[in-house]
Amino acid sequence: MLPLETEIGYAPPMVRHFSIFLDNRVGKLLELLSSLDEEGHVSARAISIQDSSDYAVIRLIADRPATAREILEKHQFAVCETDVLIAELSKDHELHHLCKFLLAAELNIHFLYPTMPRAEGVPTVVLSTDDNTLAGQILRRKGFRLFGEADLEY
Repeated sequence: MLPLETEIGYAPPMVRHFSIFLDNRVGKLLELLSSLDEEGHVSARAISIQDSSDYAVIRLIADRPATAREILEKHQFAVCETDVLIAELSKDHELHHLCKFLLAAELNIHFLYPTMPRAEGVPTVVLSTDDNTLAGQILRRKGFRLFGEADLEY
């Protein structure tokens, strides 16, 4: 007989997220994306750009994070890595529902941005909270589908 499944101790699927600091100059984003593609056949699955007059922060989810890390280190990009959640949105699981459930748990959303469209056409978002494990447990309990790194390959 198999043990009963509980959510205590459940670790939701996490995805590696890169925050890359670039000089805010023409062509730097192309240089970054070209290096990933040409040297490691790494594709962006989600990207967000925050810029200022001097620098830009590129938030990136790659389909091959280990290879992406090697290339970023080789080119000496300034990078921070964190684990994030990717949640699927649907008619019954919309963005405002996600926010409401996390607010009820008093979890702060640090950032949230969409992924590239999937073949199925179902929207997904990348998010980081005060406690991603608890956020993942809550979202799963509320019926949200969460994606892991293996789901990033198209």
